[in-house]
Amino acid sequence: MNNSIGKRLEQYTVKRPQEVLIVTINMTEEQDKIAIFKGFSSSLMRPTASDPDVPVLPDEATILGIDRIGSPYNPESPRYIERGISWEAMQVLLSEVGV
Repeated sequence: MNNSIGKRLEQYTVKRPQEVLIVTINMTEEQDKIAIFKGFSSSLMRPTASDPDVPVLPDEATILGIDRIGSPYNPESPRYIERGISWEAMQVLLSEVGV
């Protein structure tokens, strides 16, 4: 199994389908927000490749924060479970679900 950051976060949402992750990242001095839900990732700020093998969240990106949101995701009225989680704190949650 591919252990990239993006794949691990996707696997987390497969194991916790009641959650949507919104990941804020910095790549080469540009920010992006990525929604991850039920094993799929999509950029909220730029086009997402139709090929699922093209990573939406590259490993060289810096994670600025992760928001856990209850599903279904409504951008006008998100139901936050937890906001601004660091990558280090998220790794604990990943371990809890075995990814």
